[in-house]
Amino acid sequence: MLLIIASCFQEFAALLRFPLTCLVFELPFSWQMLQGEYSVSAPHSFFESAGDVHMIEADVLLRGGKGGNGDPIMAHPPETDSDNTLQEWLKEIVNTDKGIKLDFKSLEAIRPSLELLEHVKQHLRRPVWINADILPGPNGSNAVVDAKGFLDAVTSFFPTVTLSLGWTTGWHPDKHNKGYDWMMVKEMAQICNTLSQPVTFPVRAALVRQSISQLRWLMQQSDRYSLTVWTGKEDLYSVEDLLYIRENFDKSRVYYDILEPQNSEFKKAIGVE
Repeated sequence: MLLIIASCFQEFAALLRFPLTCLVFELPFSWQMLQGEYSVSAPHSFFESAGDVHMIEADVLLRGGKGGNGDPIMAHPPETDSDNTLQEWLKEIVNTDKGIKLDFKSLEAIRPSLELLEHVKQHLRRPVWINADILPGPNGSNAVVDAKGFLDAVTSFFPTVTLSLGWTTGWHPDKHNKGYDWMMVKEMAQICNTLSQPVTFPVRAALVRQSISQLRWLMQQSDRYSLTVWTGKEDLYSVEDLLYIRENFDKSRVYYDILEPQNSEFKKAIGVE
C-alpha cells in the first residue's frame, strides 16, 4: 500500500529545505496521480473513484482558448470549452484528502486561476503543484508557456509552492526517439537556479533511458529538485525502463504518474501491492 506520510518526517523535510506542505512522501516510492475529467453533475463520484491516488491533475485554460477572456475551465487543447470550471472543481477538491496539480496551457489562465486557488488555500489539506511546459523538448513544439511570465505570476501568489516545470515533447512509434539533450537540461537549470522553492521536472518515461546522464546532472544541481515520470497513452515503454530509472536516481526524489498495466506491473516488480 502506498502512503502519504506527514507527521513523521519533519526532520526529513527540514534536511531537504522543502516546506512540509509541499512534500508528498510514500513508502517505498513516491506518488501516484490520477488524471481525468469528471462530470459537474456528479463530481463526488469522480473524487470517490480516486481511491488510493495521492494527487489529481487538472488541465486549466481560459474558456475560448489562447487569448480567451472567459472563466478558467478544465479542458485540454484543442478543446476550448467545458462545463467543468476550475471554481467548481476547487470547491470539491477541498473536501478530499488529495493533493492537486494544476497544469496550465496558457499564460492568460494563470492569474485568474491562482486568484481562485488563493480563496480556498486555507482549506487544502494536501500539496499543490503548479505546472507548465516552459521549454521545447524532444520532438516537442515551440508552443510553450512563457517561463518568466509563468514564474512571476505563480511566485507572486504562492512563493513557496512546488513548481512543476516541463518541456513540450513528442513520441513517434516508428522511429528512434532522442531524449532530453544537454542544451535542454542546461537551459532548464539556468531558469531554475534563482528559484528557492521545490521544483519537480516532468519527464516522459519513454525518453528518460536515453537521457540518464543529462537528467542526473540536472538533479545534482540542487537538492530541491525531483523528477516526475509520466507516460503518454500511446507510448511504448517497459517495466524494465521504469526499473532502470528507479536504479539510476535517488528513489526519494522520483514521482510516478504512469498508466495501467505498467503501473501495477511496476509496483509488483518492486514489491509494492
